[in-house]
Parts: sequence; C-alpha cells; structure tokens
Amino acid sequence: MVSARTRNWILALLFLGWALGNLDRYVMNYAVLAITEDLQLSASSTGLLLSSFFAGYALMQMPGGWLADRFGSRKVLIASVVMWSIFTALTGAAWSLASMVIIRFLFGIGEGGFQPASSKIIAQAYPREERSRAMSVMLSSGAIVGLFVPILSAALINTIGWRTMFVIIGAIGAVIAVLYWRYIKLPKEEEAASNSEAASTSNEKKSSVALLFKTPLLWNLLIAYFSIYAVNWGLATWLPTYLVKVRGLDLVSLGWLQMIPGIATLVGVYASGYVLDKLPQGREKTMGSLACVLVAILLYLMFNASSVAMFITYQTIVTLFISFVIILLPSVVLKNLPASVTGTGMGIVNTGGQLAGFITPLAIGFIVDAFNGSFAAAFWMLIVFAVICIAALLTMNYEKGELLRKERTA
Repeated sequence: MVSARTRNWILALLFLGWALGNLDRYVMNYAVLAITEDLQLSASSTGLLLSSFFAGYALMQMPGGWLADRFGSRKVLIASVVMWSIFTALTGAAWSLASMVIIRFLFGIGEGGFQPASSKIIAQAYPREERSRAMSVMLSSGAIVGLFVPILSAALINTIGWRTMFVIIGAIGAVIAVLYWRYIKLPKEEEAASNSEAASTSNEKKSSVALLFKTPLLWNLLIAYFSIYAVNWGLATWLPTYLVKVRGLDLVSLGWLQMIPGIATLVGVYASGYVLDKLPQGREKTMGSLACVLVAILLYLMFNASSVAMFITYQTIVTLFISFVIILLPSVVLKNLPASVTGTGMGIVNTGGQLAGFITPLAIGFIVDAFNGSFAAAFWMLIVFAVICIAALLTMNYEKGELLRKERTA
C-alpha cells in the first residue's frame, strides 16, 4: 500500500500539472480577443479556433486511458506534459487560422492523456473512500487557475503580448515534466500489481474493454459528461467575448469581475469532493440531477439579467452547481470501476466531455453569425444540455453490467 506521505506528494504534483494544463487552455479564451483582431477572424472562425483544442483532446481520451492501463500511468503522464508544452509554445508562432487550428489540435492530443493517466494513479494510490476528495483536490487546481487567469491574461496580453505569453507557459511545462520524471514513482509492488492486473493477457484486457462498452452506467456517464461540459465549455470559451461585445466590458474590468465566479468554482470543487465521499451510493445521482435543474434555471436568469452585476451574481451561483456535477462524474468512475480499467473507463466517459468542448464553441460561433451577433439561441442551447444531463443522471444504474458485478464480488 502507498504511504500517506507518498500519495499526498504525488497528488501535489498532479495538482501542479493540472493547474498548468488549465492555464494553457484557459488563457486562450482571453487571448482569442487579441488573436481575432490580429488574424481578422469572424465569429465562426473564432469558434473553430476555440474548438480545435477539444478535437484533439477528445480524440486522445480513450487511447490515453488505454495506454495508461497497458504501459503505465507515469509514462503517459510525462509524455502528455512534454507534448502539450511543445505545442503551447508553438501557439505563439502561429501565423494564420490554419496554422493555429493545427497547433491547437496537436496541443489537445498532447493534453488528452493527462486526466485518464492521473485518474489511474489516484485509483492506484488512494483507498476507495478517499478517491473523490483526491480527485477534487487535483481538479481544484483548475478552479484556482481560473480564478487568476482573467486578470493574469489581461496583464500579460497588454504587456508582453499573446505570442510571448504562450512561449513562457510552454517553458514552464518543460520544468513540470522534469519534476514528474524525477518524483512521481509508485512503489514497485503497486506498479507490479497494476501492470499484472492490467496486462495479464491480451484476451483478458480486450474482454474488460468490451465489458466496459456493455456497461449501461458508462453510457449514462458519457452522456452526462457531454452535457455538463457543453454548458461548462460553452460558458468558458464565449463568456469573455460576450461580456466585452454585448455587455460592454473592457478586458481589465472583465478580468477582475471573473475572479468572483472563479472563487465560487474553487469553493464548489472542494466542497463537492467532501460531500460526495460522505453521501451513500445512489444518493449522488439525485443531488446531481437537482444541481442540473438549478443550472438550467440560472442560465436563463443569467442571459436575461438586467445588469452586469446581476449577470455575474447568477454566473457565480451557476458555477457552484456545475462544479458539483463535474466532480461527481469522475468520482462515480473511480468508485465503481476496477482499478485495472480505471484509465480506459475514464478515457471513454471523458471523451463525451471533450467532444462537447469541440462541438459547443464551434456551434456557438455559427449560431452567433447566423443570428447577426445575438447570443440568445446559444444560451437556449446550453439550457437544453443541462436538461439532458438531468435525464442521464436520473437513469444511472449501478447494478447493471457484468464488469460491475465482477468488481463487487472480487
């Protein structure tokens, strides 16, 4: 068994890596305002640019999970950080829409292996009853980064420019890759047990993956991932543009105001991990469904807010409930799938979330162009996704599926 000191040190490094990964992707949502001006992009082209990362990220989820299960989570983790850092730096060298789309797509490929591999490491290092909290700690780094990205992006873009900013972030990634290579090392008995379990025979491995696809719970999770991340990434990628162009904010004011929902996200992530580890099995889907109902209502109130102050108020509350659902979904995977296929399972369901990240920004760009700059239809689309998430959560069944029955009898 991994000692408490070792697993907490590993979690701290995962926290750091996930923070950088979120920084790499979040700054684009603010840099795109300057990039759009420099490259003369329409709303549809901007949507394509924002979505290109998620195309690569979604494409890599299942292969990344399989590679982590087959060859080891540490190797996939290091390779992921190295690759995404290279293409983050290259973002600063892009000269056209086509070059930017290709670079961001490859950046997504690089980052795609991180969450499946890190989820597997958590499943290997932590006992079942502590995995939700461990996952919430790692994912909270994204909330912390999201708290500072608005004002940090405004400061960096206005001083050194977006190109230099991406080069510097890429260099930081190289340092983190070295830290992973040096310090993330599971004890030999844990690593050997994991490799033996994950790759005892190719037939067993293929059988486990086939059973995953036959497990109804996995499909519910995939749909729920897609729906809640459609809401999350729809807001994250387009809200800066919406608030500047429709609500009339300048970039610096936007940065300060977006720290408020950033704080709410951080609180929501930490509180969610604690609450989920305390809830009896089955109760979390009811709580998640209720959270999605409130998300749908608050999205409607956000768009129809009479002032920027009310808009930010509703946005702050909606981020709390989105955070709960985003922590709930991977915790269901960690607690209900065997550790030998955790990476593959996480990769499968997270594909849904990242496909949403690809489709939603692109769809919003086309919708805004089609409706002459109006975001009304885009907000209604996000509300519909929240309703779909309600249905996916309410119909989750923990007992169906041969793989889950095997886990309970093991």
